Amino acid sequence: MDSDLLQRGSTHQIEVRVEYNETDGQKRVHHANYLNYFERARVEMLRAGGVSYKQFEASGRMLVVTEMNIKYFAAAEFDDVLTVTTTLVDAKKVRLYHEYRIQRGDQLVVQATSTRSRVSMK
Repeated sequence: MDSDLLQRGSTHQIEVRVEYNETDGQKRVHHANYLNYFERARVEMLRAGGVSYKQFEASGRMLVVTEMNIKYFAAAEFDDVLTVTTTLVDAKKVRLYHEYRIQRGDQLVVQATSTRSRVSMK
């Protein structure tokens, strides 16, 4: 387990290739699909830190999105390979604050922040 990935300021990166079904009629990523990339990156960050989100939910807890802010800087297109960097900005008792950057090479495509709150499913 790499518990450093679960500490404030820790970062994790994944690569995603833009699939055809994630694009709009102009072959650019539909804006809503960036949310899926953020979610995938966050779950992979937890997994790399030794935490299975599936097991987390099986224990009767979940993390719900309470705030999401996104800034778009450039368009990603079908078949682009993107790097999604996730940073755990802060971790409170019941809230996690993440920052995300999606880049195509050195070009910033999207930047976002999210707040997630831990809730009981019981």
